[in-house]
Amino acid sequence: MKIAQICPRYSPDIGGVETHVKEISERLVKAGHDVEVITTDPTGQLRKQEIINGVRVIRFRSFAPGNAYYFAPQIYTYLKKHDYDIIHAHSYHAFPAFFASLSRHSGKFVFTPHYHRHGHTAFRDLLHKPYRLFGKIIFSRADSVICVSEYEKKLVESDFEVAAKTVKIPNGINLTEFEGLRQPEKSLNRNAEREKILLYVGRLEEYKGVQYIIQSLPELQDFRLRIIGKGPYEAELRNMAKSSGVEARVEWLKDLSRKELLERYADADIFLMLSSHEAYGITVAEALAAEIPCIVAKGSALEEFVDGRNCIGIENPVSKEKVVRALQDLMENKRRQSKNEQEKVDEKNYGLYSIIDWDEVTQKIITVYESTFNQ
Repeated sequence: MKIAQICPRYSPDIGGVETHVKEISERLVKAGHDVEVITTDPTGQLRKQEIINGVRVIRFRSFAPGNAYYFAPQIYTYLKKHDYDIIHAHSYHAFPAFFASLSRHSGKFVFTPHYHRHGHTAFRDLLHKPYRLFGKIIFSRADSVICVSEYEKKLVESDFEVAAKTVKIPNGINLTEFEGLRQPEKSLNRNAEREKILLYVGRLEEYKGVQYIIQSLPELQDFRLRIIGKGPYEAELRNMAKSSGVEARVEWLKDLSRKELLERYADADIFLMLSSHEAYGITVAEALAAEIPCIVAKGSALEEFVDGRNCIGIENPVSKEKVVRALQDLMENKRRQSKNEQEKVDEKNYGLYSIIDWDEVTQKIITVYESTFNQ
């Protein structure tokens, strides 16, 4: 099949949607499909066309105030000039999917919304209400809708009445990367004297909740925080760390290679993701696969990872006091568990999730493509 993947941003940019599209696109190529990723570059600094691991990537300049919306009507024009068997658009929260939905002609249209229901700031949330009109058009024109969690599926079916064409296919991870990654001496129960490492991996946006981790550090003298990512909230987070007197205990990293990121997972003691809006949570799945205990905010798809042992949840609204209490509870729980009692990572089951490999995810998506194409 000839397949177009439409997304707001693509590698080397990082994020949940970017990872999802990259992982499935490269596997689709290996499976013998012709794949183009059509995306945007608001900076104008990336190559307009290139081939990455067999995937042809086409980038159009976009208008993206505050790293949002990614308005690029050129996507519509380009798609109208080319034929595809499947046009697969990603991300409800930006315009590329809307332009893709308008452009479809002979091919079928598949939509993975990564839907949160709300905007990520107060202003974006205000704009989210009139944007619902565009969203309804996208869903109405979709032949199939793929949701990445049960939480997202319920939101989509409630808000857009598309239950007849929705299917759940969770995100995946590269399971082989995590085999033997964590050495026994790196576990939470060992090296009690050393400073413990708290880890966050993801975009630096206010809704991601990194500020609560920083605010809790003055009461967590045995911990240091490692932040991996970049985004518009970085400057404010840095100022917060400085004003809280914990600047020396916060490490800022970005643009790491995959090998370097895996090494940081291996070093970490506890992973935190306190985001208020998530359709899945790939970095949480990766942390759990790396045998890192996790703390997440409840109220989104992240809650589906909570099992009370490997991953515990914090009730909204999140606060520094709740973060401190959760960290103390998690460490105390782990101290009580003997090695034989601890749940083994090779079971790959956490809360409602069974963590699967991207190979399996891609095969499930191919099945959706084939059934949609033959409708």
